[in-house]
Amino acid sequence: MNGLNSYMVILSTYLISSITYISCQWPTSEKYKNLLFGVASTSGIIGLSVHLNALITDITRLDGLSLSLTNTISLIGFQLALIAIIASFNKSLRGFAGGILFIAICSALVPIWGLNQWGETPNEIKDLSWQMKGHVLSSLFAYGLLCAGAIIAVFALIQDKRLRRGKISSINSLFAPLETTENLLFGIASFGFSILFLALFSGVILIDDISTQQIPITIFSFTALVMFGVLIYGRKFYGWRGRLAIYLYLSAFLMLAISYFGTRFMLEYILGQSWG
Repeated sequence: MNGLNSYMVILSTYLISSITYISCQWPTSEKYKNLLFGVASTSGIIGLSVHLNALITDITRLDGLSLSLTNTISLIGFQLALIAIIASFNKSLRGFAGGILFIAICSALVPIWGLNQWGETPNEIKDLSWQMKGHVLSSLFAYGLLCAGAIIAVFALIQDKRLRRGKISSINSLFAPLETTENLLFGIASFGFSILFLALFSGVILIDDISTQQIPITIFSFTALVMFGVLIYGRKFYGWRGRLAIYLYLSAFLMLAISYFGTRFMLEYILGQSWG
Protein backbone atom coordinates (compact mmCIF):
# COMPACT_ATOMS: atom_id res chain seq x y z
CA MET A 1 0.00 0.00 0.00
CA ASN A 2 1.56 3.31 -1.09
CA GLY A 3 1.73 6.38 1.14
CA LEU A 4 -1.37 8.14 -0.21
CA ASN A 5 -3.54 5.01 0.02
CA SER A 6 -2.33 4.35 3.56
CA TYR A 7 -3.30 7.80 4.78
CA MET A 8 -6.67 7.62 3.01
CA VAL A 9 -7.37 4.38 4.93
CA ILE A 10 -6.24 6.06 8.16
CA LEU A 11 -8.47 9.05 7.45
CA SER A 12 -11.57 6.95 6.75
CA THR A 13 -11.15 4.51 9.65
CA TYR A 14 -10.52 7.29 12.17
CA LEU A 15 -13.57 9.16 10.85
CA ILE A 16 -15.81 6.10 11.24
CA SER A 17 -14.41 5.48 14.71
CA SER A 18 -14.88 9.12 15.76
CA ILE A 19 -18.51 9.29 14.60
CA THR A 20 -19.47 5.96 16.20
CA TYR A 21 -17.79 6.78 19.54
CA ILE A 22 -19.78 10.01 19.67
CA SER A 23 -22.93 8.08 18.71
CA CYS A 24 -22.32 5.74 21.66
CA GLN A 25 -22.94 8.66 24.01
CA TRP A 26 -26.08 9.96 22.33
CA PRO A 27 -29.16 9.25 24.48
CA THR A 28 -31.24 7.89 21.56
CA SER A 29 -28.69 5.17 20.76
CA GLU A 30 -28.88 3.43 24.14
CA LYS A 31 -29.85 -0.01 22.81
CA TYR A 32 -27.14 0.09 20.12
CA LYS A 33 -24.26 1.18 22.37
CA ASN A 34 -22.46 -2.17 22.44
CA LEU A 35 -22.67 -2.53 18.66
CA LEU A 36 -21.49 1.02 18.09
CA PHE A 37 -18.61 0.56 20.51
CA GLY A 38 -17.56 -2.60 18.68
CA VAL A 39 -17.62 -0.86 15.30
CA ALA A 40 -15.75 2.17 16.66
CA SER A 41 -13.04 0.08 18.35
CA THR A 42 -12.54 -2.22 15.35
CA SER A 43 -12.30 0.68 12.92
CA GLY A 44 -9.96 2.57 15.26
CA ILE A 45 -7.64 -0.41 15.72
CA ILE A 46 -7.46 -0.97 11.95
CA GLY A 47 -6.57 2.69 11.53
CA LEU A 48 -3.91 2.47 14.25
CA SER A 49 -2.32 -0.58 12.60
CA VAL A 50 -2.13 1.08 9.19
CA HIS A 51 -0.91 4.33 10.77
CA LEU A 52 1.86 2.54 12.68
CA ASN A 53 3.04 0.81 9.50
CA ALA A 54 3.02 4.13 7.62
CA LEU A 55 5.04 5.81 10.38
CA ILE A 56 7.65 3.06 10.43
CA THR A 57 8.00 3.39 6.65
CA ASP A 58 8.10 7.20 6.65
CA ILE A 59 10.29 7.87 9.69
CA THR A 60 12.77 4.99 9.98
CA ARG A 61 15.28 4.82 7.14
CA LEU A 62 18.47 2.81 6.69
CA ASP A 63 20.50 6.03 6.82
CA GLY A 64 18.72 7.58 9.82
CA LEU A 65 15.43 9.15 10.89
CA SER A 66 13.24 11.23 8.60
CA LEU A 67 12.20 14.11 10.85
CA SER A 68 10.11 16.20 8.48
CA LEU A 69 7.41 18.34 10.07
CA THR A 70 4.69 16.27 8.36
CA ASN A 71 6.11 13.04 9.82
CA THR A 72 6.24 14.62 13.28
CA ILE A 73 2.60 15.74 13.08
CA SER A 74 1.61 12.28 11.84
CA LEU A 75 3.39 10.66 14.80
CA ILE A 76 1.52 12.90 17.23
CA GLY A 77 -1.75 12.04 15.47
CA PHE A 78 -1.01 8.36 16.03
CA GLN A 79 -0.51 8.99 19.74
CA LEU A 80 -3.77 10.91 19.94
CA ALA A 81 -5.64 8.04 18.29
CA LEU A 82 -3.99 5.50 20.60
CA ILE A 83 -4.98 7.51 23.70
CA ALA A 84 -8.53 7.82 22.34
CA ILE A 85 -8.90 4.06 21.81
CA ILE A 86 -7.56 3.30 25.30
CA ALA A 87 -9.77 5.99 26.92
CA SER A 88 -12.87 4.62 25.17
CA PHE A 89 -12.89 1.56 27.44
CA ASN A 90 -14.12 3.96 30.12
CA LYS A 91 -17.77 4.46 29.08
CA SER A 92 -17.86 8.06 30.28
CA LEU A 93 -14.88 8.98 28.06
CA ARG A 94 -16.24 7.77 24.72
CA GLY A 95 -17.42 11.24 23.73
CA PHE A 96 -13.91 12.51 24.47
CA ALA A 97 -12.47 9.61 22.42
CA GLY A 98 -14.57 10.68 19.44
CA GLY A 99 -13.40 14.27 19.78
CA ILE A 100 -9.71 13.44 20.07
CA LEU A 101 -9.94 11.04 17.12
CA PHE A 102 -11.28 13.92 15.06
CA ILE A 103 -8.06 15.81 15.87
CA ALA A 104 -6.09 12.72 14.82
CA ILE A 105 -7.95 12.87 11.49
CA CYS A 106 -6.63 16.41 10.99
CA SER A 107 -3.06 15.18 11.61
CA ALA A 108 -3.56 12.52 8.89
CA LEU A 109 -4.57 15.24 6.43
CA VAL A 110 -1.14 16.89 6.70
CA PRO A 111 0.82 13.99 5.08
CA ILE A 112 -1.92 13.72 2.41
CA TRP A 113 -1.46 17.42 1.66
CA GLY A 114 2.31 16.90 1.53
CA LEU A 115 1.96 13.99 -0.89
CA ASN A 116 -0.31 16.02 -3.15
CA GLN A 117 2.02 19.03 -3.04
CA TRP A 118 5.37 17.32 -3.53
CA GLY A 119 4.53 13.81 -4.72
CA GLU A 120 6.05 12.40 -1.55
CA THR A 121 6.48 13.42 2.07
CA PRO A 122 9.54 15.72 2.29
CA ASN A 123 12.47 13.88 3.81
CA GLU A 124 14.91 15.39 6.25
CA ILE A 125 17.21 12.49 7.10
CA LYS A 126 19.15 12.68 10.35
CA ASP A 127 21.99 10.21 10.83
CA LEU A 128 21.92 9.85 14.62
CA SER A 129 23.45 7.60 17.23
CA TRP A 130 21.07 5.28 19.07
CA GLN A 131 21.30 7.55 22.11
CA MET A 132 20.24 10.58 20.08
CA LYS A 133 17.49 8.58 18.40
CA GLY A 134 16.19 7.73 21.88
CA HIS A 135 16.34 11.41 22.86
CA VAL A 136 14.51 12.57 19.72
CA LEU A 137 11.79 9.92 19.87
CA SER A 138 11.20 10.45 23.61
CA SER A 139 10.89 14.20 22.97
CA LEU A 140 8.32 13.62 20.26
CA PHE A 141 6.44 11.17 22.49
CA ALA A 142 6.31 13.78 25.27
CA TYR A 143 5.06 16.46 22.83
CA GLY A 144 2.32 14.15 21.55
CA LEU A 145 1.21 13.13 25.03
CA LEU A 146 1.07 16.71 26.29
CA CYS A 147 -0.76 17.73 23.10
CA ALA A 148 -3.45 15.17 23.95
CA GLY A 149 -3.59 16.72 27.42
CA ALA A 150 -4.12 20.16 25.86
CA ILE A 151 -7.14 18.84 23.97
CA ILE A 152 -8.49 17.34 27.19
CA ALA A 153 -7.94 20.71 28.89
CA VAL A 154 -10.08 22.40 26.21
CA PHE A 155 -12.78 19.77 26.83
CA ALA A 156 -12.58 20.56 30.55
CA LEU A 157 -12.90 24.31 29.89
CA ILE A 158 -16.01 23.75 27.77
CA GLN A 159 -17.50 21.56 30.51
CA ASP A 160 -16.70 24.11 33.19
CA LYS A 161 -18.25 26.91 31.13
CA ARG A 162 -21.44 24.94 30.46
CA LEU A 163 -21.79 23.99 34.13
CA ARG A 164 -21.32 27.59 35.27
CA ARG A 165 -24.03 28.73 32.85
CA GLY A 166 -26.31 25.88 33.86
CA LYS A 167 -26.69 24.60 30.32
CA ILE A 168 -28.38 21.20 30.36
CA SER A 169 -28.93 19.43 27.04
CA SER A 170 -28.25 16.17 25.23
CA ILE A 171 -24.80 17.53 24.35
CA ASN A 172 -23.80 17.08 28.01
CA SER A 173 -23.89 13.32 27.47
CA LEU A 174 -20.83 13.64 25.21
CA PHE A 175 -18.73 14.81 28.14
CA ALA A 176 -17.39 12.78 31.04
CA PRO A 177 -17.92 14.15 34.57
CA LEU A 178 -15.63 17.15 35.06
CA GLU A 179 -13.75 15.41 37.88
CA THR A 180 -13.00 12.44 35.58
CA THR A 181 -11.76 14.77 32.85
CA GLU A 182 -9.51 16.64 35.30
CA ASN A 183 -8.08 13.40 36.72
CA LEU A 184 -7.26 12.23 33.20
CA LEU A 185 -5.67 15.60 32.43
CA PHE A 186 -3.39 15.54 35.47
CA GLY A 187 -2.48 11.90 34.88
CA ILE A 188 -1.29 12.80 31.39
CA ALA A 189 0.43 15.94 32.70
CA SER A 190 2.41 13.92 35.25
CA PHE A 191 3.43 11.22 32.76
CA GLY A 192 4.23 13.77 30.06
CA PHE A 193 6.28 15.87 32.51
CA SER A 194 8.38 12.83 33.46
CA ILE A 195 9.14 11.94 29.83
CA LEU A 196 9.83 15.57 28.90
CA PHE A 197 12.19 15.89 31.88
CA LEU A 198 14.16 12.83 30.77
CA ALA A 199 14.18 13.96 27.13
CA LEU A 200 15.43 17.48 27.88
CA PHE A 201 18.14 16.48 30.30
CA SER A 202 19.31 13.64 28.08
CA GLY A 203 19.58 16.26 25.33
CA VAL A 204 21.72 18.49 27.55
CA ILE A 205 24.06 15.54 28.17
CA LEU A 206 24.18 14.26 24.59
CA ILE A 207 24.40 17.52 22.63
CA ASP A 208 27.93 18.87 22.90
CA ASP A 209 27.41 22.07 20.97
CA ILE A 210 24.02 23.79 20.99
CA SER A 211 23.52 25.63 17.69
CA THR A 212 21.98 29.09 17.38
CA GLN A 213 18.79 27.48 16.05
CA GLN A 214 18.48 25.24 19.12
CA ILE A 215 18.78 28.02 21.72
CA PRO A 216 15.14 29.26 21.47
CA ILE A 217 13.90 25.64 21.44
CA THR A 218 15.87 24.93 24.61
CA ILE A 219 14.69 28.09 26.41
CA PHE A 220 11.00 27.55 25.59
CA SER A 221 11.17 23.82 26.38
CA PHE A 222 12.70 24.32 29.83
CA THR A 223 10.22 27.13 30.56
CA ALA A 224 7.37 24.72 29.69
CA LEU A 225 8.95 22.02 31.86
CA VAL A 226 9.05 24.38 34.86
CA MET A 227 5.43 25.42 34.29
CA PHE A 228 4.26 21.81 34.12
CA GLY A 229 6.25 21.10 37.28
CA VAL A 230 4.58 24.00 39.12
CA LEU A 231 1.16 22.75 37.96
CA ILE A 232 1.77 19.20 39.21
CA TYR A 233 3.16 20.48 42.53
CA GLY A 234 0.15 22.76 43.01
CA ARG A 235 -2.26 19.94 42.21
CA LYS A 236 -0.61 17.50 44.61
CA PHE A 237 -0.01 19.78 47.59
CA TYR A 238 -2.65 22.50 47.19
CA GLY A 239 -5.39 20.70 45.27
CA TRP A 240 -5.34 23.08 42.31
CA ARG A 241 -8.19 22.42 39.89
CA GLY A 242 -10.69 24.20 37.70
CA ARG A 243 -9.87 27.15 35.47
CA LEU A 244 -6.62 28.09 37.21
CA ALA A 245 -5.10 24.66 36.63
CA ILE A 246 -6.47 24.35 33.09
CA TYR A 247 -5.17 27.75 31.99
CA LEU A 248 -1.76 27.00 33.49
CA TYR A 249 -1.64 23.69 31.59
CA LEU A 250 -2.58 25.38 28.32
CA SER A 251 0.01 28.12 28.88
CA ALA A 252 2.72 25.53 29.50
CA PHE A 253 1.71 23.61 26.38
CA LEU A 254 1.74 26.82 24.32
CA MET A 255 5.37 27.36 25.36
CA LEU A 256 6.16 23.79 24.35
CA ALA A 257 4.40 24.15 21.00
CA ILE A 258 6.30 27.37 20.26
CA SER A 259 9.59 25.71 21.23
CA TYR A 260 9.34 23.02 18.59
CA PHE A 261 6.64 23.59 15.98
CA GLY A 262 6.83 27.38 16.00
CA THR A 263 10.61 27.39 15.61
CA ARG A 264 10.58 24.71 12.90
CA PHE A 265 7.82 26.42 10.94
CA MET A 266 9.64 29.76 11.08
CA LEU A 267 12.94 28.25 9.96
CA GLU A 268 11.70 25.87 7.26
CA TYR A 269 8.70 27.63 5.74
CA ILE A 270 9.39 31.33 6.33
CA LEU A 271 13.18 31.69 6.45
CA GLY A 272 13.86 28.72 4.16
CA GLN A 273 16.56 27.27 6.41
CA SER A 274 17.17 23.64 7.32
CA TRP A 275 16.17 22.77 10.88
CA GLY A 276 18.78 21.17 13.14
